[in-house]
Amino acid sequence: MPSPITAATWDAFVEAHPHGHILQTSAWADLKCAFGWSAARVDVRESGKLVAGAQILFRPLPLGLASIAYIPKGPLVDWHNSSLVGYLFDSINHVARSAHAIFLKIEPDEAPVNRLAELGFQPSPHPIQPRRTLVVDLRPDEETILAAMKQKTRYNIRLAAKKDVVITPCDDVETFIQLMQVTGERDKFGVHSGAYYRKAYELFHPSGQAQLFLATLNGQPLAGLMLFALGERAWYFYGGSSDAERNRMPAYLLQWEAMRWAKARGATHYDLWGVPDEDEATLEASFETRHDGLWGVYRFKRGFGGQLLRAPGAFDRVYSPFMYRLYLAYYLKRRGESER
Repeated sequence: MPSPITAATWDAFVEAHPHGHILQTSAWADLKCAFGWSAARVDVRESGKLVAGAQILFRPLPLGLASIAYIPKGPLVDWHNSSLVGYLFDSINHVARSAHAIFLKIEPDEAPVNRLAELGFQPSPHPIQPRRTLVVDLRPDEETILAAMKQKTRYNIRLAAKKDVVITPCDDVETFIQLMQVTGERDKFGVHSGAYYRKAYELFHPSGQAQLFLATLNGQPLAGLMLFALGERAWYFYGGSSDAERNRMPAYLLQWEAMRWAKARGATHYDLWGVPDEDEATLEASFETRHDGLWGVYRFKRGFGGQLLRAPGAFDRVYSPFMYRLYLAYYLKRRGESER
C-alpha cells in the first residue's frame, strides 16, 4: 500500500500536468474544507512516480447520512490511456462510495465524452463552474497583446492611466471585501463572505499563487481584483468596484496591469473565467441587449481579445438513483443561485 501523497508532491504534479488547474491544488481543498467541505486525494503511481490523480471534494447532505462528491477541473489523467483511466476511476468510485456519496460530479478541462459515458457518467443538469470562457494569450509582447484587444478597450485602458488611476499590488483584503459587497448589491449577484476571501488570500498568497490589485484615485479605492496563478496559467476569479469615478474606467486598467503581472511571473495564458455558454455568433449578436447571468460581464471581457474556449461540461456518476433524483429536485427548485 503506497503511503499517502503529501500536499507538496500533489501540488507539484498538478502544476506540471498539461491540464493542471488551481482548483485541483491542495490550497483549494483547504479553502473548501474551511467552509463545510472535506477532501481526499486519489493517485496512481508507476515505479513510484505519480502519473494520474484526482482531488475529490465532499459536501455533506442534511442529517450527515450522505454526501456529494465533486472533482473540479479534474481528474488529471491521460484520457487516451484506457487502462490508466479505468484504474483511476475504480479508485475514485471506491473512495466516493466509502464517503457515502450519492453521486460523483466531475468538470474536467478536457475529456472525451464517449469515454465518460463508458465510465457510467451522464451529462449533469447542475453545472458549477462556467463551461465557456475567454483566454488571453500572454506570449506575445505587450504591444501585440494590446493590439489584439477591441479599440474601445485599449482606449479605456489608456484613459484610466491619463485620468490618474493608479494600480497597486497590495494585501488590503478588507478594502477588496468592501468593493465586492458594493458590487454584489449594485449588480444583484451573489458574492462570498468576507471570511471566504480572507481565507483564500491567506492560503494562496504566501506561495505566490494569488495577488490582490487595487485601482485607486488619490488614495480612494475604486476597484479591486484577486488573481490566481499556477504554472503558465492565471485566472481572474473575483473582482469588484465602487460606485465612484466609474467614468475613469479603472476596471480596464486593473485587468491590464493584472495581465502584465501574470506575464512577468511566467504565465502564458490569462483566463477571464466565465462567459455565457453560447457560440461566438450568438454572443456577438446579443451582448448589447442581454444582461442576465454572465451576459452582464461578457461585454467587458470580450474587449480584451481572448480566445473563446469551451470545456466538456459537468458530468455525474450516480451511485444512488433515488437520492440523486431528490437532490436534483431540490437543486432545480433553487436554480439561479451561484456557487463556486
